[in-house]
Amino acid sequence: MRSLPLTLVARLLPVAVLAAAGVAMTTSDDSDAGATPAGPSPQTSAPATGAAAPRYAKPPAEACTTLPQAMIKDLVPGAKAAGNELKSSDLGRRTGCSWHALDDFDYRWLDIAYDVKSTAGKKSGSEGGSAVPGLGDDATVTEKTTEDDDQGIREAVVTVHQDNATVTVTYNGGDFESHKAADGDAIRKGAISAAKKALSALDG
Repeated sequence: MRSLPLTLVARLLPVAVLAAAGVAMTTSDDSDAGATPAGPSPQTSAPATGAAAPRYAKPPAEACTTLPQAMIKDLVPGAKAAGNELKSSDLGRRTGCSWHALDDFDYRWLDIAYDVKSTAGKKSGSEGGSAVPGLGDDATVTEKTTEDDDQGIREAVVTVHQDNATVTVTYNGGDFESHKAADGDAIRKGAISAAKKALSALDG
């Protein structure tokens, strides 16, 4: 069952207390205007203030415009700056964009995803990885290297929590000629720099 709003609970609470005490609640008219009250009238409590509004009402509507074109060109050489909007059943809460390209034999993939909730989010602790100081309320980066048909791919995932928003950036790549994974330092730094830009876009 959905709980009542705090403001409605605050209004109903005095009524419930008086009813439990057996106090009859009546409206005055001309016939009892001179009657002496049986006891002191109950104090009227100040209206309760609701919880503070969340910092973000919704994610960026056009997630593919949140990163500068120069950054996209640097991180994903050969990719179209327009990117590909990520599909979502609730664009009022989740949006995102991805870019990928094969430049000669050098492959790169980058995507960003926004998730904005109605209340402040809490770090679940499931991300693991290493902390990224100075980014959002808290941020982590996880890294891994995979081998598929002798092709190495290095990937970094940055997860940032700020108030009621979560920003996730995934960046990976590899060399399809040497079959080696992309440089780990470059992938990690690229993912973090994209996460900083993606987060700043939330504030417009």
